[in-house]
Amino acid sequence: MLSYQHAYHAGNLADLHKHGLLASMLDYLTRKDKPLSYIETHAGRGLYDLSSAEARKTGEAAAGIEARELPEGHPLARVLAEVRARFGPSAYPGSPLIAETLLRPGDAVHLAELHPAEHDALERTVARGTRVYHEDGFALAQSLAPPEPRRGLLLCDPSYEVKADYDAIPKRFAQLHKKWNVGILALWYPILTDARHESMLRALKAAFQDAVDHQVRFPPARPGHAMVGSGMFVVNPPWGLPEAGAEIERLLHTP
Repeated sequence: MLSYQHAYHAGNLADLHKHGLLASMLDYLTRKDKPLSYIETHAGRGLYDLSSAEARKTGEAAAGIEARELPEGHPLARVLAEVRARFGPSAYPGSPLIAETLLRPGDAVHLAELHPAEHDALERTVARGTRVYHEDGFALAQSLAPPEPRRGLLLCDPSYEVKADYDAIPKRFAQLHKKWNVGILALWYPILTDARHESMLRALKAAFQDAVDHQVRFPPARPGHAMVGSGMFVVNPPWGLPEAGAEIERLLHTP
């Protein structure tokens, strides 16, 4: 299934949670003068226009990034300023542009996107040195693991259109970790009213007892909307991740 379009949801509260944590992790990793690899399994188009009809239709950005002021000096605030200087005041970066902005010339970036239109838009947006793949992200990650450089981070951010993803992800993470045991594996997941994420989390926590699971809760974007929170499960969490999560949580609870 390839119907999901993130343009309707870009810049919402879940994005601020996910992107705030991602930016903090990458900012920490780049403080060391050692190259790293960044892999993304479901990259999307990389850049969104918050003045678009899609964004205005849901109003999720209006209740998210447009209603919140990022703390001064936060790595996501730096990325947002740089992206808007390049693409205009209504631009919002997806995770590929966040990674590109924070990473360095010697770092390797691998982005997978299966949706044809999103893949084409991603290719037009990212820099030439970034490797973009029109293939299944889990298959790409398995083929690359362990990447070169071995130090690095993988972001897995599925649309969860297919409910079977919840059952499959713990096994896929276990396979990746077996091949790339030093890699940071970050999984974003939605918290829905039916709590379908809980069985997946139980399996992940049993397999990765030292992982960090950070969750935030928020009101539904509109009446009847099922998403009431956002979670990030991180295997081999970098130093300072709980504190970064607390900072983002304060932001989301302070309009």
